Amino acid sequence: MSFPARSHAGRSPRRAPRTLRRRAVGVVALLAASALALAGCGTVTTGAEKSAETITVTDDQGRKVEITGPVKRAVVINSYGNEIIRAIGAGDTIVGTDRTSSDRLPYLGIGGDQIIAEGLDQLNYEAIAELNPDVVILPRNAVWQEAAQQLKGFNIPVVVATAWDYAAFEDTVNLLGKIFGAEKGAQKLLAFNKEINDLLAERLKGVDPVPVYFETVDPYLTVLPASGFHAMIEAAGGRNVFADATGGSSSDELTVDPAQVVSRNPALIFKEFEPSFTPVDRFQEVADEMLARPGFGGIQAVQNGQVYVTNGWATSASAKAIGALYLATWLNPDLFADVDPEVYLKRWVTEFQGAEFTSADDYIQGPFKR
Repeated sequence: MSFPARSHAGRSPRRAPRTLRRRAVGVVALLAASALALAGCGTVTTGAEKSAETITVTDDQGRKVEITGPVKRAVVINSYGNEIIRAIGAGDTIVGTDRTSSDRLPYLGIGGDQIIAEGLDQLNYEAIAELNPDVVILPRNAVWQEAAQQLKGFNIPVVVATAWDYAAFEDTVNLLGKIFGAEKGAQKLLAFNKEINDLLAERLKGVDPVPVYFETVDPYLTVLPASGFHAMIEAAGGRNVFADATGGSSSDELTVDPAQVVSRNPALIFKEFEPSFTPVDRFQEVADEMLARPGFGGIQAVQNGQVYVTNGWATSASAKAIGALYLATWLNPDLFADVDPEVYLKRWVTEFQGAEFTSADDYIQGPFKR
């Protein structure tokens, strides 16, 4: 069984509601024209600058992008991208990000004027230009086409790198390693994920998949086959009970009929609430709400006490490899009796995020019984 390390975050991140419109789009053209006019007067360099080189990369939309490197200043939209860039040792280059990333990952130490987006579709291009980044990196479910157009006049390249994409994880890490000149860090991260991948593949070979209902933050919001969580379920030895569902959002999520969850009768329920590195004790509250839902008493997962609740920050860690390992131990505990997923979660926090680890119980709890 292959386990191509792959978003979301957390769950696959959805675009923020359009309650706010993008600011400064109208002034970008004026600022860009001014910047180009000034460029005609000559360039300014400092003696401290290293000689520039052109880095050409192909992003996950197949676009060839030229970047002047080595990259020293980057604007990164989406918390999963921020995590991966930090994990490969390039976190000190991040000079701007979105509010969600700042809120979820307080250890980034980014705030104030460095918050240049309210959501994946609410970028402040004026603020981005003022930060003078070497590159802007954002996922495919952000407004990357618009960003590329708006920032073209400033000669700020835009790279699409979807760090929440489970299947594209290896390509994404290699891409970011090249952009930031952090190839060694990228290889270290890939080796970490491979260690988990190989363990899962070895233990689960020939094992029959177990039906799983995965629910993201909102009630009855589940995942479709193109989602990173669908791939996570399969890698863990599970079968997504909504694998055959159609429709859904651009992030491959779908709100399903409650009766469908009951009729599909999953053997395990995996519920994730809002991702946050800062522990939030909502586990019992979330579990109680699910267990009390009409008809859920007839689901075998509820009858057998196989309901788990997690903080999405932990189970989406390292492109959901951590979540896959936890799920595998719940689905087939005998096969993983000697494996402690907390060891890997702690390594992710301390080795790859440079943060302080408290306890796995702060992020993952269960099983819960009715």
